[in-house]
Amino acid sequence: MFGFKKKNKGLPPVDERLSHIAFIMDGNGRWAQNKGLPREYGHKAGAEAFRRVIRLCGDAGIKAITVYAFSTENWSRPEREVRAIMELLDEYIREAERTDEENGIRYVFLGDKQALAPDLRAKAEHLETLTRENKLLLNIALNYGGRAEITTAVNQLIKEGYTSVTEADIASHLYTSHCADPDLIVRTANEYRLSNFLLWQAAYSEFYFTPTLWPDFGEEELGEAIRSFYARKRKFGGLADRKK
Repeated sequence: MFGFKKKNKGLPPVDERLSHIAFIMDGNGRWAQNKGLPREYGHKAGAEAFRRVIRLCGDAGIKAITVYAFSTENWSRPEREVRAIMELLDEYIREAERTDEENGIRYVFLGDKQALAPDLRAKAEHLETLTRENKLLLNIALNYGGRAEITTAVNQLIKEGYTSVTEADIASHLYTSHCADPDLIVRTANEYRLSNFLLWQAAYSEFYFTPTLWPDFGEEELGEAIRSFYARKRKFGGLADRKK
């Protein structure tokens, strides 16, 4: 499926400062419309870009990747488009299961799976179980919303009897409790907002925005995003290069 190599010479080297990249994969529909095609064709092209970018990240040594595949708000899109996206997700899952041993990816689906078709939900949960010992983490945000995630976490804490909570309590009940927050969030298609994505986790993430539509995103753009990240000084609320 992805065919990882040990090294990709076309990308800047990464170290422990950049271990988790998240992608808001925007622009599939516009890409198709620009070519006079139905929006579903853009999602197919976006699926190929997804494969390409995951492979590149794996080659570069990124340890965790999160992609925004389908939001809680995306259900309002035309039924035909929603159906096409779900069919592509089903195809991803079946392909990932077939190539598990080759690629060594751990799949985790972030979001409320109860709203998914029972067959798709069962396949997603099976893939999570099948790959849980693999090393490269791929979070797929599916029927995901950042506000809903925080609300779900708080309600679970109340259910468990908490009357007062800490930030650590909330973080431990989020969908992403199994991994660190993203170091870098990349959004394509000339949009400059989070769109309800990783609202809690993005507190100190760096951002990279590009006008490139997701189906055209590849090695060159990923390299620019990585270089942009390493050109910044992350202060996490403190002062950079503070003298003692």
